[in-house]
Amino acid sequence: MPLASDEGGSGFHAPSIADFFPPPVLWEGTIFEFNRIQLVRLIAAVAIVVVFVIAARRAMLVPGRFQNVVEMGLDFVRVQVAEQILGKERAREHTALLTTMFFAILAFNLTSVVPGLNMAGTALIGLPLLLAAWAYVRYLSAGVRAQGLGGFLKASLFPPGVPWFMYVLLTPIEFLTVFILRPATLAIRLMANMVAGHLMLVLCFSATQYFLFDATGIMKSFGALTFAAGFAMTLFEMFVGALQAYIFVVLTAVYISLSVEEEH
Repeated sequence: MPLASDEGGSGFHAPSIADFFPPPVLWEGTIFEFNRIQLVRLIAAVAIVVVFVIAARRAMLVPGRFQNVVEMGLDFVRVQVAEQILGKERAREHTALLTTMFFAILAFNLTSVVPGLNMAGTALIGLPLLLAAWAYVRYLSAGVRAQGLGGFLKASLFPPGVPWFMYVLLTPIEFLTVFILRPATLAIRLMANMVAGHLMLVLCFSATQYFLFDATGIMKSFGALTFAAGFAMTLFEMFVGALQAYIFVVLTAVYISLSVEEEH
């Protein structure tokens, strides 16, 4: 993130929320308005499709390194998430969804550390909301198919083994949890982590640029410290991006599991 000069000369400019609302690059003022974050998302989507198309076309009985890595990722989601949480029988129905979500979120998250992109596609609420809505529709539809609408509502809103008068308090809480908080927290958690990561990365590398090119004397030596912090934050951002993709699909699988169980 380059440092701009103010009217009185050059200086350090901290990252701000304005980074997440870049000016349009195409079709400004129309419903097709296109900005840099949308370009980042498009690049990430194309990249993940290309990776899997290449892996599918080059699939061999004895896999090479590239195929091994892709298959390890697919097996990880299928075995460690879908089958562990949903069981082998139920996992078959939902593995494709969970796998698509995991790799899509991973790709969108990791654009935050790609030079020239420098922004997670999930750092603006629209995409996390879309992913959360996808998970929301899936676990509601799975619950209704498994139990019927009445059975699903009963299991979700009226926990068994509770005195009837407690439902006055518990049922509104369960309603908020099942129908509002679950999708909301999925979206907000994902977005908030990627926003925080972007701000920390920009802060470190903006400070590095300032110390190296604008500071004088001994202050220049601080550039080495901020660069080291930026490098460490880059590695941490990659870890957080992968972790958030994992958490999102794990929670989605847990919600699906809860929705199809008659008592929970």
